[in-house]
Amino acid sequence: MISLLNLSIYVALWIGACAGTTTGDGFMNRALKLMTETPLIDGHNDLPWQLRKQFNNQLEKVDLYNLETTHTNIPKIAAGRLGAQFWSAYVPCETQYKDAVRQTLEQIDVVHRMCQKYPEAFMFATSSQDIRDAFRMNKTASLGGHSIDSSLGTLRTMYQLGVRYLTLTHSCNTPWADNWRVDEGTEPSQHDGLSQFGKQLIVEMNRLGMLIDLAHVPVKVMNQVLDLSEAPVIFSHSSAYAICQHKRNVPDDILKRVREKRGIVMVNFYNDYVTCSKSAKLSDVADHFDHIKKMAGAGAVGFGGDYDGVTRLPEDLEDVSKFPNVVAELLRRGWTDEDVKDALGNNLLRVFSEAEAIRDSKVNITKPDDVPIPYDEVQNPCRTSFGYSNAEHTHSLSIVALLLLQVLQALSAFAAS
Repeated sequence: MISLLNLSIYVALWIGACAGTTTGDGFMNRALKLMTETPLIDGHNDLPWQLRKQFNNQLEKVDLYNLETTHTNIPKIAAGRLGAQFWSAYVPCETQYKDAVRQTLEQIDVVHRMCQKYPEAFMFATSSQDIRDAFRMNKTASLGGHSIDSSLGTLRTMYQLGVRYLTLTHSCNTPWADNWRVDEGTEPSQHDGLSQFGKQLIVEMNRLGMLIDLAHVPVKVMNQVLDLSEAPVIFSHSSAYAICQHKRNVPDDILKRVREKRGIVMVNFYNDYVTCSKSAKLSDVADHFDHIKKMAGAGAVGFGGDYDGVTRLPEDLEDVSKFPNVVAELLRRGWTDEDVKDALGNNLLRVFSEAEAIRDSKVNITKPDDVPIPYDEVQNPCRTSFGYSNAEHTHSLSIVALLLLQVLQALSAFAAS
């Protein structure tokens, strides 16, 4: 999930809801009905990375109707009534300072080609309205995030390619933001949260209308972003720290701030984040939904399964076909239809719409930020300094001119005396 800058790309793919199957379980019948009325939007799925690992992105060697080596394929998507999916265009930490941007672009490309190869199932989308339109058409809407090599220009280019959310870090520090392992104590802090450039990035993402994803960041960064961002934030695949004390999860004080910020925490299904052990059950996942709802309200919870990015999943949640099981369990626990619809997709659609509204309010008022990250913060053997050398030369000349001016002023003062 990390790139040259330890950023992840997420492309949301919209999947049309399918007709519900019959079942003797009244809660399941009710769940399936709600899922035909409101799209289930999942915050994180690593199928594109599986396509890289298993097929080197050669889609002609893949049939997504019959692929059985992943948690996700088109029949499973249909069975799971998956209304929309943020696909992760993930690249590992090892690509940082090397070829992460190329690797990221190739992951964006494979998501676009998925949509082109299966137009009856998928539709690429770049707005909250596109998501709604795709749901009505029983198709998929795709949106996205990325690795930007400490470049706001790259950020803007990725936005033009359809990227609509950005995870600030993965599991290693970027040149401008710390990652969650800092809280775990297994990696030192480099920036005490965000650097100055990291703060510039938050402001620029607000200007673009790109969602800010706080999965994988330490608590210090969570608080800094919640202070800085005008738009609501998301946790695309994180669970509740009070239920499982893993540093990838969200503590209660942050959950309360997410509520104030009108953001959303999308529950991760990975056993290690659900029970802090290798085994988990459906009811354990529902406990996280309940806790986030208790602390932050039904308007702050969503789905972030992490399918195809994890090795262990709870019983009855083994692949994407099992999403209705969670919905039925929430109904069984007394969640109202409106609460469930919020968690399914209305919360994410609201957050996305509010980010777009803030973007629109800045048109013709706020210009793109073109101040680069300081070269000494990103200098490495694989990076050239074009552009910086002129700026550094100009800066040096400015210092010399200032010193000469001070000398002249001193001489003038001496002569006058």
